[in-house]
Amino acid sequence: MRKRTDAHRVAVAVMPGAPIFELAVPCEVFGISRPELADPWYEFRLCATEPGATIAGGFTSTSPCGLDDLAAADTVIVPACANVHSRQPDGLVAAVAQAYERGARIAAICSGAFVLAQAGLLDGRRATTHWMHADELRRRFPRVDVDETVIFAQDGRIHTSAGTAAGIDLCIELVRHDHGTTVANALARRMVTPPHRGADQAQYILAPLPTTKTSSLAGVMAWAIDHLDQPIRLRDLAARANLSERQLTRRFLETHGRTPGGWLTRERLRRAQELLEQTDLTVDAVASRSGFATAAGLRAAFTKHLHTAPSDYRNTWRAV
Repeated sequence: MRKRTDAHRVAVAVMPGAPIFELAVPCEVFGISRPELADPWYEFRLCATEPGATIAGGFTSTSPCGLDDLAAADTVIVPACANVHSRQPDGLVAAVAQAYERGARIAAICSGAFVLAQAGLLDGRRATTHWMHADELRRRFPRVDVDETVIFAQDGRIHTSAGTAAGIDLCIELVRHDHGTTVANALARRMVTPPHRGADQAQYILAPLPTTKTSSLAGVMAWAIDHLDQPIRLRDLAARANLSERQLTRRFLETHGRTPGGWLTRERLRRAQELLEQTDLTVDAVASRSGFATAAGLRAAFTKHLHTAPSDYRNTWRAV
């Protein structure tokens, strides 16, 4: 594994009354040294919004780090807050805004999105939160484009996630951004969790959606993933789901927050990333095996969605 000399600094806000699970997730992902996966891993710190903050379950923070340390980090993570109906701590909001102005990456788990929204960082951006809090976030911060159907969302340097376990998905995705797909997948295996979940938050929302909607898509999605190297048309997916093309598109949007074509492109990009990292296949061969047909099509997709070229991606993330 290629060794680097600088460690990416990750700081997690510790607020009084914060739920323990959402706080524990970034501690597990970023706070445990894993030099066998990437060396160095991360420089991790817990930053209390006030000295001796007591979080849910009776745990008390003894970390010497505070909001100044939070504002100086490369990545700032705000776990769920104690009360979404209350104004969030002004000091924390200011520190998060200061970190963003410095160029830091900002991530919120679950209702931590309310802190980002109060800081104005979600204005005009697509963001998500726990589906139970989506209407409150939308009501209090109408300039935020709230999408409660997805597990996590990215808009530039701003990342948000749905509730509880979705924080794991978000943190693994941040590792993927930093260290590539191979490292993220290895971390997910150690945590005994999928490297990326195919289902999105919409399946958990208490709304009058027939249960057949999710199950009718599961089979066709599994088939598509097994046949990514082949041409797949919308009518092929619709026929396998026993739906019209319009019905299939509507159900994908309701359940996954994206069209069938958008979902298929995402899966093909992930396949291409894995092949570039783990094999010596030419770019043409990677394009063929991931379903982009030509190297030009693969390059165009990488440029549009990953903002890099396949060869540059391989040079950056190839394990050596």
